[in-house]
Amino acid sequence: MKKITLILLLVISFHFELFPQDQKTYCNPINIDYGYTPIPDFSVAGRHRATADPVIVNYKGGYFLFSTNQWGYWWSSDMLKWNFVPRRFLRPWNRVYDELCAPAVGIIGDTMLVFGSTYTSEFTIWMSTNPRVDEWKPLVERFEPGGWDPAFFTDDDGKFYMYNGSSNRYPLYGVELNRKTLQQIGYRKELYLLEPWRYGWQRFGEYMDDTFLDPFMEGAWMTKHNGKYYLQYAAPGTEFSGYADGVATGDSPLGPFTTQSMPFSFKPGGFARGAGHGATFPDNWNNYWHVSTITIAVKNNFERRIGIWPAGFDSDGVMYCDQAFGDYPTYLPSGAADHLKTRFTGWMLLNYNKPVEVSSSLTGYPANNAVDENIRTYWSATSGNKGEWIKTDLGSECKVMAIQINYADQDAEFLGKTSGTFHQYRILESKDGKKWNLLIDKSKNTTDVPHDYIELSEPVKTRYLKMENIHMPTGKFAISGLRIFGKGFGEKPGIVKGLTVLRTEKDKRSAWLKWQPVDDAYAYNIYMGTSPDKLYNCIMVYNSNEYWLKTMDSKKTYYFTIEAINENGQGLKVPVIESQ
Repeated sequence: MKKITLILLLVISFHFELFPQDQKTYCNPINIDYGYTPIPDFSVAGRHRATADPVIVNYKGGYFLFSTNQWGYWWSSDMLKWNFVPRRFLRPWNRVYDELCAPAVGIIGDTMLVFGSTYTSEFTIWMSTNPRVDEWKPLVERFEPGGWDPAFFTDDDGKFYMYNGSSNRYPLYGVELNRKTLQQIGYRKELYLLEPWRYGWQRFGEYMDDTFLDPFMEGAWMTKHNGKYYLQYAAPGTEFSGYADGVATGDSPLGPFTTQSMPFSFKPGGFARGAGHGATFPDNWNNYWHVSTITIAVKNNFERRIGIWPAGFDSDGVMYCDQAFGDYPTYLPSGAADHLKTRFTGWMLLNYNKPVEVSSSLTGYPANNAVDENIRTYWSATSGNKGEWIKTDLGSECKVMAIQINYADQDAEFLGKTSGTFHQYRILESKDGKKWNLLIDKSKNTTDVPHDYIELSEPVKTRYLKMENIHMPTGKFAISGLRIFGKGFGEKPGIVKGLTVLRTEKDKRSAWLKWQPVDDAYAYNIYMGTSPDKLYNCIMVYNSNEYWLKTMDSKKTYYFTIEAINENGQGLKVPVIESQ
């Protein structure tokens, strides 16, 4: 008996060593319990989850995430599991809907400071030395300067600064504050105003065509690296796929600043689009990351989510984000790493536009919307009842590594932050579509998981996956993306041929890119930059062999390469080409 017990213990030990249960990856949009918009006028077209304008700071070894209108904030020890702390920061005399809108979060010594956007002097600056729980007290009852989209920055010499601005007419501003009284020292200084006549990416509109309004500049953030100051800002509008964060560098916290031609945080393609208005922060191994806003903008222009991207500075001081596979599984921080070497897992999307079957479909929300790689479209069942289901066919047997479930808001009932909500479901797998095995059991889940992401403890070789609804927190069972990740067993796509960049003298901010389609590719990554060895911006293009690019610096030469993508991996990149 003792011998049998020993053998069993060895088997169990081996299993846990070979197949660790701790998740090592995440996938954007990040999976947190996003609150619903608290503003009735913003939910006329349907109540929906919404937050944006995120800030993450590393404080005492923990990561603290604040964002717009959440009636609280989150903290995490690993950037995967986020713990929500309920908290109302507005005072009785602050009669506004925007609870901590676009907040500023700063650190002075061992104290965290929080302050929300305001055009008045009536908002409180809060302080805490233990923000893992709701332990806050007023530091300054009323803050005279005010400021919309504020950001705090503490320099190495202890001096404390505030940056702010959100306008399509006025620049970003900066001012030094007394670190004890937090009152202004001198006058605020104009720092930077958009230049859309030169930088194409700053033009307003989904297609950067300058329609309707002038572009907005907002979302200031400051990072200091190797003695240089990096003033970050968002443009041209939060509702657009091209919403991005640019950066200007200087030798002092109040400038003057020199603009970097390319936005450093830029994700106009793929499933989760938009990467503007955010913050840059170090992890516990001093790797940099950037958190920013992902746009949905279906039920309201301010329907948004949050993404986290690997970031950093190259040897020449150029600031960048790695967003080439920014909404695919990405390795979490676990030690010092070079973010110029991708944190992408290599797990590919296995079910893009593959056959789908569902239990029912609400008119106008067909099944294929769940696999079309567009977060703005979704499939909805006719109810939220237990037993509604969706089945995806990978086309052939593949090695499945992870699954992301992106719920959509159809006929949701909540307004504002709602506690005690949860999703429950099961996922089954089958090799033949007849015999099914339970793969993931969330039938007893008690947490809110609007963008649930599950990294399997070990890969599964299968072809069919079926998700069965058990419980929805509100509304109908609706999915904007049932995304299956792993590796196919076929060949990687071939190299792209015939890449051409047509850039006219009339407007060098724009170009037309065209290439020959690769037969077995479902998408392409276009890499570009103003130096052949710094192709930091990437656009993922699905099911097309052309792209209208309108983001360029009219005064700079550009360089491009491209790779094809399929279920089996990435094709080789073409030699870099130049466009003057």
